[in-house]
Amino acid sequence: MYTKEQTIQLQNATLSFLKEGEQPATAEQLEALRKVLRFHEYRYYVLDDPLLADGEYDQLFKFLEAVETAHPAWITKDSPSQRVGKSLNGNFVTVPHLVPMLSLDNSYNSEDLKDFDRKVIQLSKTSKVTYCVEPKFDGGSISLIYEDDLLVRGATRGNGVAGDDITTNVKQIRSVPLSAAFSSYGIQQIEIRGEVLINKNNFKKYNADLAEKGLAPLANPRNAASGTLRIKDPAEVRRRHLETFVYSIGYYTLLPGHELPEALKTHEASLRLLWELGFRSPVKELKTFDHIDPVIDYCLAFEESRDNLPYEIDGMVIKVNNIALQDVLGMTSHHPRWAIAFKFKARQATSKLLEVKFQVGRTGSITPVAKIEPVFIGGVTVSSISLFNEEVIREKDLKIGDSVLVERAGDVIPYIVKSLEDLRTGQEKEIEFPKTCPVCGSKLFKEAEEAVWRCINIECPAQVMERMIHFVSKDALDIRGFGEANVRKFYELGWLTDIPGIYKLDYEKLGTLEGFGKRSVENLQQAIEKSKEQPLHRIIFGLGIRFVGETTAKVLANKVHHLLDLAQFTQEALQDLEDIGPKVAGSIVHFFSTPANIEMIKELETLGVQLTNTHKQLTADGNLTGHTFLFTGTLPTLKRSDAEAMAEAQGGKILSGVSSKLNYLVVGEDAGSKLDKAKKLNTVKIISEAEFLKMIQ
Repeated sequence: MYTKEQTIQLQNATLSFLKEGEQPATAEQLEALRKVLRFHEYRYYVLDDPLLADGEYDQLFKFLEAVETAHPAWITKDSPSQRVGKSLNGNFVTVPHLVPMLSLDNSYNSEDLKDFDRKVIQLSKTSKVTYCVEPKFDGGSISLIYEDDLLVRGATRGNGVAGDDITTNVKQIRSVPLSAAFSSYGIQQIEIRGEVLINKNNFKKYNADLAEKGLAPLANPRNAASGTLRIKDPAEVRRRHLETFVYSIGYYTLLPGHELPEALKTHEASLRLLWELGFRSPVKELKTFDHIDPVIDYCLAFEESRDNLPYEIDGMVIKVNNIALQDVLGMTSHHPRWAIAFKFKARQATSKLLEVKFQVGRTGSITPVAKIEPVFIGGVTVSSISLFNEEVIREKDLKIGDSVLVERAGDVIPYIVKSLEDLRTGQEKEIEFPKTCPVCGSKLFKEAEEAVWRCINIECPAQVMERMIHFVSKDALDIRGFGEANVRKFYELGWLTDIPGIYKLDYEKLGTLEGFGKRSVENLQQAIEKSKEQPLHRIIFGLGIRFVGETTAKVLANKVHHLLDLAQFTQEALQDLEDIGPKVAGSIVHFFSTPANIEMIKELETLGVQLTNTHKQLTADGNLTGHTFLFTGTLPTLKRSDAEAMAEAQGGKILSGVSSKLNYLVVGEDAGSKLDKAKKLNTVKIISEAEFLKMIQ
């Protein structure tokens, strides 16, 4: 959209506005500022390659708002300020599409595509057809209408003939330009079709924020994107960071005296035109082929790599490239004859909800788990699905006996999308959430801002068992050969009732169990004895203090000589430590003010567990001294815990999150929201594992 010269010119104008630090004084200066803001929106939301820090953009945007408030006559319809809308009242207005938004015919194998090719050649009476192949984005379909270069309407697909007017919400999507220079191509009015999506990383971050607030998570990116379009609060729409890919031009009219531009003669050229005008179109993934066989190969190869994309896709779309030939082929009442969708293997299936069991976690959280009729989805058989909390059950209106739609996208945990209400027989039963702990019978408690019910009886058997499982786990005391199965077995036999009991096991009795030969018992005994010498931060993490992860455990360990020193810290003192906020500090204070916990810690020390900080790094000499690090994604050769240990051994400090205090973010494959946040901070240097190893060497 912007040439190199224009980019340099606009960046210089940006720096001029920032350097001067003064609001525009004339309408002409204000329009220059608007051009700068549109340019940076394009760089950030379309190219994903910003040239400006968030704070700098915010400064320029405030200039714009201030001047437009003082001079309302200077406001233009395509000003970046006009994205912000008031809350919507009442129902959405239904508006007709300029031409129907038809569905696509579906194919599921190579034979279907060959049959499609045969029909195209037969109907078009030609021996050679060029096809375009592009991803089939899995979100919410919309249409965008521009008149005289301005966005005048956005609408949902609806029933294909008419949809809901969602113009205000569409304006919250930064990858949708409020104006585009269609007139330079002789186009007066145009209707564009697209798909609204939520980037996988943004989806995870949004759900993480909900979880932090104790709220129910969104089900999946597709439903979240589609549902967001009809939210009546534009501010909430903005918070979800929707993005749009446009994939076709449905209708257009030309200005008087203008001939059809070349860019509208082929599908490929039309997508490149939209890209040049500032829209996100799949030009990078788009491929053209002159034969159906390479089309099939491309579709199959794309299916194998679908999980590497930052967006959800559920197939590929094959279209005849020549638009004149598309007109010859025409369409049925249901779908165009010149396009077909190649659907990937199903990751959804229907099943029946048989029962709901309620599990108790190590912090007392009560998690409802749906037991369904086993169903094969995405390469695995699914029979149990977490329902997270009571609110999810109510929001999805789930009942015992319901037919349910189950989904498993990529390698994530499966979830129930919805109940199939139309299939109810009247025999379904309400799911009753317990008022008391299903294990110990204690009354359940829920904090005002959380969606999770908890058993607050610290002696609850389920919590005791989960705490022991956590204590022996790899990232905690790392007692090899123990594991969850053995914890449960020893607990059921009455040989293990609490964490100190791990160090009081009767090894002679263990030798009488099936599967526990002399060598196995000796290995387990050695692993338990070895765990007594683990670093203090592993002990702290192993105690299972709510909200205290591995990094926070290291911060705490480095501030004390003995574990029980933490009992002397006030909440205010804890909050003065690195990356510890009010919630974490409050949890630590609560843990160390509980007498039973203090007694447990003293008993561990009596049994020989080392609780003094003998591993504390008193000096900080090394190549990384004075530098902070954070690791994200899957590293090519190192485990994350090993990489952190290497950094610390060289004097580096590990942080728990991205902030202005972070110097280096070491990035592996499938890096998530940490990478996105780091990109927005000019102070963080993003490096690879190889660069990290070079720093150590």
